[in-house]
Amino acid sequence: MISPESTSKKTAKLNPIFLIGILFFIFGFITWLNSVLIPYLKLACELNNLEAYLVAFCFYIAYFLMATPSAYILNITGYKKGMAAGLVVIAVGALLFIPAALTRQYSLFLFGLFVQGTGLALLQTASNPYITILGPPESAAKRISIMGICNKLAGAIAPIVLGAVALKDADGLKERLDIMSIDEKVIQLNELASRVIMPYIIIVIVLIILAGFIYYSSLPEIDSDKKDDADLVEAPSVTNKTSVFQFPHLLLGAFTLFLYVGAEVIAGDTVINYGAAQGIALTYAKFFTTCTLVCMIAGYLIGIVCIPKYFTQETAMKGSGILGIILSILALVTSSFTSVLMIALLGLANALVWPAIWPMALAGLGKFTKTGASMLVMGISGGAVIPLVYGALSDSFSTQYAYIILVPIYLCIWLYAVKGHKIGLPQNLKSNQLNKN
Repeated sequence: MISPESTSKKTAKLNPIFLIGILFFIFGFITWLNSVLIPYLKLACELNNLEAYLVAFCFYIAYFLMATPSAYILNITGYKKGMAAGLVVIAVGALLFIPAALTRQYSLFLFGLFVQGTGLALLQTASNPYITILGPPESAAKRISIMGICNKLAGAIAPIVLGAVALKDADGLKERLDIMSIDEKVIQLNELASRVIMPYIIIVIVLIILAGFIYYSSLPEIDSDKKDDADLVEAPSVTNKTSVFQFPHLLLGAFTLFLYVGAEVIAGDTVINYGAAQGIALTYAKFFTTCTLVCMIAGYLIGIVCIPKYFTQETAMKGSGILGIILSILALVTSSFTSVLMIALLGLANALVWPAIWPMALAGLGKFTKTGASMLVMGISGGAVIPLVYGALSDSFSTQYAYIILVPIYLCIWLYAVKGHKIGLPQNLKSNQLNKN
């Protein structure tokens, strides 16, 4: 018979995970709208590839610029209020899309994306270490995988929802624009730009409601400093550290995460444009990002079932790096639908990298956990830089050849899993990893 006390403890454990899962769903939805915004704004604002990928740049560069301020904010507000504040900031960024659409000003769209990224930087800085700390470290990758499913499920839905509105009859419109007069073209493009107004009004309302819900919820505040101070008893060497920069495995983890997010954004945000470049109509190509994210969900499910029962998070990351290299090469040497499919399948290679990097990079940080988390969040700016490199290569060579950038990225991911995450790690934590492996 289950006692009331044990039932209440179980509920207390489930509720935080459920609430954080909602947050992961929300910022997954917001993030993966970019995969539709790129081809949509490319058409509405008449952009080339490099200009179109400024969507990803302005969105993800906010993580680099705002991650450290986010850590300071969280030290003042705590996790719960910080998460609520992040949702409000995202709502402000979404609200900016309304005047941007009315005036068809690309710069205003980009500013709105930067503000959204700022709010997400605060959310990510709070929610990722929160779910990592909320249980034993050896199963952190499993918990983050559950959050990843919430994130990518939203990401799979977002392109379909916004694509149905923003890219409706986009192929026919592209053909008609070529034969229109300048005045007719302006009218049609203004109508196209206005399509995002209603979806973003709905997004703003949902975000404000959720912010209030989180603020007044019973979400427990976790004092990561106290929790990690207990860990320092087992790892006295950490007490000698005076700066987060004295943890090489964290710095390498942040760099690896920088590369990984760039690869993930390329796989998800470029595949629609790439499908169109391969002669596939936008009517069908708009579903490719959803395919990529469904593959990621499948990868997360594998992680939930298998980590740590059948293999470790380190092993999962090694396999992810190898699979990413293979699929990237196949995308380069095949053509048409097969090549596009290889890019979509990268979702499977990407799935378990994020859940593995966080616990590996934050291991043994003690009182530096929040600062270390902000540094990892800064690594998300790889989604700003690397897609721009892809866009420049696409304009200079081809959309297919540009995917060559993925091969060294997945090689670096594999190297971090093999060696990088152990460099500078306290000896007792190294021993624990060797025992698990």
